Amino acid sequence: MSIRFEVVRSVQVTKQKAYSALLDLDTAKDWMQGLVKIEKLDEGPLKVGSEWKETRKMFGKEAAELFEVVELKEPDKIVLRCDGTKGTTGKGEFVFTYILTSKNNHTEIKLDGEINELTGIAKFFGKLMAGTFKKACAKDLDSLISYLEKDRL
Repeated sequence: MSIRFEVVRSVQVTKQKAYSALLDLDTAKDWMQGLVKIEKLDEGPLKVGSEWKETRKMFGKEAAELFEVVELKEPDKIVLRCDGTKGTTGKGEFVFTYILTSKNNHTEIKLDGEINELTGIAKFFGKLMAGTFKKACAKDLDSLISYLEKDRL
């Protein structure tokens, strides 16, 4: 059984600019809260199959997770997967699907989050933690939007 959540935000930049920013690992340090480092595991621009290790400081400790690009449909959709078994989490699969749509003079970013493959006690706590994941993702999107819109001032 999957645990799902959704975050929707609006940004006053083009869909292409929002799409590119979501995939720009080099500028993530400028807006992503708690980011310690990102290690790209392959060369060149992100494409389907690209992977990176993302380390963040959470709850006073460093946590590292492995991310993979699963699907790209420029400039409308990005699907990222985090294999929790290969990182600090040690369990589960986390799928983040970003859908971008143009609305009047802004872009709507909808993030569909999905947590899979939790078992036992982790499954129970995963349900309780869905709100925490949603809040963390919302903070990330809010930070990205602030970063993108500061150029407009």
